Amino acid sequence: MRSAGGPARVWAALAVVYVVWGSTYLFILLASRTLPVFVMTSLRFLIAGGLLYAWSVRRGDRAGDRPGRREWISASIVGGLLFLVGNSGVALAEKRVDTGIASLIIAAVPLWMALFDRVACGQRLSRTALTGLALGFGGVALLAWPSGPNRIDVWGAVALLVSGSAWAAGSLYSRRAPLPRRPFVSAGMQMLAGGVMCAIVAGATGEVTQVHAVSTTSILALVYLIVIGSWLAFTAYAWLLRVTRTSLVSTYAYVNPLVAVFLGWAVENESVSVRTIGAGAVILAAVALIVTPPKGERATEPAPVPVRGK
Repeated sequence: MRSAGGPARVWAALAVVYVVWGSTYLFILLASRTLPVFVMTSLRFLIAGGLLYAWSVRRGDRAGDRPGRREWISASIVGGLLFLVGNSGVALAEKRVDTGIASLIIAAVPLWMALFDRVACGQRLSRTALTGLALGFGGVALLAWPSGPNRIDVWGAVALLVSGSAWAAGSLYSRRAPLPRRPFVSAGMQMLAGGVMCAIVAGATGEVTQVHAVSTTSILALVYLIVIGSWLAFTAYAWLLRVTRTSLVSTYAYVNPLVAVFLGWAVENESVSVRTIGAGAVILAAVALIVTPPKGERATEPAPVPVRGK
């Protein structure tokens, strides 16, 4: 399939998705150091979603694609799974687990999607996909195994597994849910709904009263997550899905963790053990088996919805 956007533009957009989404793990950590987790995620998605929705809802087929009650309910389900459970789960886990480790466990999202697609939708899996599932979850088990000299925090690992599975479930539901056909309108609604839910949790848990001395670093990290992580990278991703093959776009799933691990090591001095390298290599190899279509077949499903902030 020849790209409709030109090789240079396609690779420039891919570079944005690779680097920016790989960097969001670090910026989530920086933002949540002086901002409580649910306060931070609510601010991020209320601002990003609100402005995106206000900009996009006035464009395109306004009469035939008008969001109604059914669309808002679907957006709330997706937004709850992706942003309340998915993104907030990553932020909570990073209080206990290194950003590089978090990115590797979240990289298993395509494995969860393939598993849920098989269980819930009856989607048949090829031998290659089954091999990828077994290999990938074996890598996750090796990485999260609560013993040995380089063991990771158990509750942090659990939070990441719940986060990844929620993101996969929300992504699969969004493919069949009655959402607006205009992707930016749909994304804005999902972010808004997720942001409202995060704000409710922040209020119910007393996080709002815990906001005191917010550092400049946390504020700048939050701005980065909104402008660069949510708007720029998502726009590049949506454009790529329209102009190039899905298998190429899907490579973000196993490039993002490499960026995240490098930034965690370079900026936060996170250790990279032999166990991390070995388990990470197994997980990324499994993801490659899952997201690459069988030989001779074209991928017809969209790429897995990214963990934005991923």
